Amino acid sequence: MGEPALDVAGRTVAVCGARFAGQAAARALLARGARVVLIDRDRPAGTDALVAAGASFSDELPADAALVVTSPGWPPSHPLFAAAAARGVEVIGELEFAWRLRGERPAAWLVITGTNGKTTTVRMLESILLAAGERALAVGNVGVSVIDAVTDPRPYDVLAVEASSYQLHWSSTIRPAAGVLLNLAPDHLDWHGSMDEYAQAKTAVWAGAVAVGNADDPQVARRLPDGGVSFTLAEPAEGQLGVMEGRLVSRAFGDDRLVLVDAATIRPAGAHNVANALAAAALARAHGVPATAIADGLRMFVPDPHRNQLVHVAGGISWVDDSKATNPHAARASLLAYPRIVWVAGGQLKGVDVDELVAEIAGPPGRLAGAVLLGEDRAQLATSLARHAPEVPVIVVDSTDDGAMTEVVRAAAGLARAGDTVLLAPAAASYDMFSGYAARGDAFARAAREVAPEVGS
Repeated sequence: MGEPALDVAGRTVAVCGARFAGQAAARALLARGARVVLIDRDRPAGTDALVAAGASFSDELPADAALVVTSPGWPPSHPLFAAAAARGVEVIGELEFAWRLRGERPAAWLVITGTNGKTTTVRMLESILLAAGERALAVGNVGVSVIDAVTDPRPYDVLAVEASSYQLHWSSTIRPAAGVLLNLAPDHLDWHGSMDEYAQAKTAVWAGAVAVGNADDPQVARRLPDGGVSFTLAEPAEGQLGVMEGRLVSRAFGDDRLVLVDAATIRPAGAHNVANALAAAALARAHGVPATAIADGLRMFVPDPHRNQLVHVAGGISWVDDSKATNPHAARASLLAYPRIVWVAGGQLKGVDVDELVAEIAGPPGRLAGAVLLGEDRAQLATSLARHAPEVPVIVVDSTDDGAMTEVVRAAAGLARAGDTVLLAPAAASYDMFSGYAARGDAFARAAREVAPEVGS
């Protein structure tokens, strides 16, 4: 099964990026006798052990490089990749490298991608697979490197693989047992260069035996290959999974209206998470998991933080952390889940236009009680709000220091009234001010608990 074992013994391999993914790749390469050259601006924690094991650092592609393994953060436009192409040196990513490392009896890969919902879906799938008695693990951007998983001395039966567009861009031979595309909306266009390039990377998830896609997403539905399986929040047609009388049902994989689980049990709440559960169930059915295990796995599933997480209630105002909404498509799902909101937004928009989102959110009178904007691209959001919702009060926080979120929360509390939801759904990345979306969400929750009671009183 799969590709022949990757032979790197005695060969020079350049590893671009020396953090989480790069360090996992370097460990695997050193264990197989490769000469590892790390390329990074910094020397992050953990690299001393790699250097002690024989790795070295460089600022450029080694003259004798036989292979380049790149971390997701390196864009394809980087000059080093042009240099590799000129020399005929292959460039592969973390997922492709892991795929080539698999042993004689490799685990099945069930791969999940999409603009939003990947982590929730991969965690749902992991819970389902464990409920079915499989030795399974969620891997990718969810805490365990896929490289470490495939090289584990105790092999897994199946891996639930979260795949970003960055990772799929550099993947050429991966053929998963099943792959799902959850949704498709503009994101990471600064990295890919265009929406077409972004979509092309995402649809690589369908290179394997079973292609699964979201029938309710026009961008996904029109790209789904003939013979693919789809899911919908409506009543399913033959070959689909969907919702009937408040229950998730399968009419694919030979199922005749197979009842999977009550929709009311799905967590986190929201239609988009019911869709995520349907996607996880589709991959599980493709793997032969019975309905009972799908139901048990979804009931046992515990959502990760910073995804529509209620973090505080004071004075009748709910404070919700959806910091993981790092693009407009993700923000839209949570913004539409509440009747009246004060929207906390801003950060790095990554070249994506927010005008369509703002126009939709501003549409129903009274839904948007106010907005508080922060971060690098706050002015772009402010301009869009002024265009589509001139009557909505908007407060722009220019501060970027450690106390900025306290200022944001104080401003939001001043706009909210009993019954409102103050929603952190930034529609943007966080690295302009925070170490990641989790740090941003934690700062919001901490400030809400500290400031909201004071403001309410």
